[in-house]
Amino acid sequence: MPDPAAPRNRSVALVGAGASGLCAARYFKEAGFEVTIYEIGTQVGGLWCFNNDNGLSSAYDTLHINTAKTLTNFSDFRFPPGTQPFPDHRDMHAYFERFVEHYGLRPLIRFSSRVTAIRPHQQQDGARARWIVETDAANGGVFDAVIVASGHLSKPLHVERLAAFQGEYLHSHDYKAPEPFVGKRVCIVGVGNSACDIASDLATVTPRTVIVARSGVRIAPKLLFGMPFTDVTSRLSHPLIPQWLGRAVTNALIRVIQGPMERLGFKPLKGRSHALSNATIVQHIAYRRVEVKHDIEAVEGRTIGFSDGSKAEFDTLIAATGYVIDLPFLSDSVMPVRDNCVELYNRIVPPDRPGLYFMGLLNLNGAANQAYDRQAPWIVAMETGEAQLPSVDEMRGAIRRKAEWVRRHYPHTPRHTIEEEPIPYFRELRSSLRAARRRADRSRPLDKARSPSGLDAPPGARATETVAIPVGPRASSPALAKGEASTSGRSATETVAIPEASPTGTGDER
Repeated sequence: MPDPAAPRNRSVALVGAGASGLCAARYFKEAGFEVTIYEIGTQVGGLWCFNNDNGLSSAYDTLHINTAKTLTNFSDFRFPPGTQPFPDHRDMHAYFERFVEHYGLRPLIRFSSRVTAIRPHQQQDGARARWIVETDAANGGVFDAVIVASGHLSKPLHVERLAAFQGEYLHSHDYKAPEPFVGKRVCIVGVGNSACDIASDLATVTPRTVIVARSGVRIAPKLLFGMPFTDVTSRLSHPLIPQWLGRAVTNALIRVIQGPMERLGFKPLKGRSHALSNATIVQHIAYRRVEVKHDIEAVEGRTIGFSDGSKAEFDTLIAATGYVIDLPFLSDSVMPVRDNCVELYNRIVPPDRPGLYFMGLLNLNGAANQAYDRQAPWIVAMETGEAQLPSVDEMRGAIRRKAEWVRRHYPHTPRHTIEEEPIPYFRELRSSLRAARRRADRSRPLDKARSPSGLDAPPGARATETVAIPVGPRASSPALAKGEASTSGRSATETVAIPEASPTGTGDER
């Protein structure tokens, strides 16, 4: 019989077996935690599993990742040789299947288990609350920590005024292939990556395709000099190149290659915008296979009136109007959602809910897997005691500063409430982790050593450091620290500046 006095392993539950959930599971397993992953369906990979039986995937048949494979993979787990430069959903799903097998995660996954409730479980001895997880499969439990990794692209945002359309209506979430729309007149509302992909799909099989873009855009090409555009522009992320200059050169390259967006019929871009990349939409617009309109003034039956005074009948209206954050298993008293935003320190921690974390609840202007590869060890450090969070007031102050930064630089729309740019965000994670380690060091006995984790800085690092993009094998990775080889054997080739100071930190990043 087990000794009741023996210390138990700490436990963590993860909600979702998509990219962020699998990444977190890998790091927590390597840190010695008892890991349980709850997945609604029977597949891993989340949205990258086409026709996923969890009913939440927005993937369509022609979907490719927007960032090149060199930026898309996790830091020490590469795509296999021969993978196309921009992996499609089949490549992505196969990648996550390989990831699960490589790190032995499948036995940890409870498939066909919908999480119905997550609530705190107060301890009688005054210790930190644990967390109760309930599921429709009655296989929940009580855990020391819970990580919500269910994403934010599952509940479509429907615009009320479009409901008057009496033809065929669907959200882009439900679009899967162009065949059902052959010969139909289609109006697509929105100008994000999905909208442009769908318009490109339909451009040659419909008599008319219109895309409604209420805001300005900057559409990056996929290739430059035969190379992925992101592989070329990543060379601008160098310690000696200021971030503003790298952004300016990238924008100039886009303008040289694609021409002014206004010439294609789009509004002038004001401020910053979320990254938009498409291989063919500019050509389709130039060949007038796709028309650009600025706004919809009225919808009557099947007739749509546009802001330029024109009207036309359409058979189908596709609303590529984005998504709303949906956390049905968390009550409003535990985690309120206001104006499509949740208040999270570093996009991870609700300040007054110790042991509850979120991963992937951000709209990154770059490769999302790079963010997950940094968020996961950051959380592990907090849960192992290697690092200690700042006070609730300090975290709330950082949240306010981040919200102000978003309002200053991005449009005031539901989509942009969780917007992040890779370099500043990664800098914040690194600097806040250093501060958290110093905080933990001050509160522990001096004879207790701390082992570094994935976001640690090298000894004697300067105020400006470098991080690989794409990131190659890290000497401080849990897998490599145990003598395991990288799946590719390649080292990083690109570098970016990571200044020590954080514009939205807690003020403890000395």
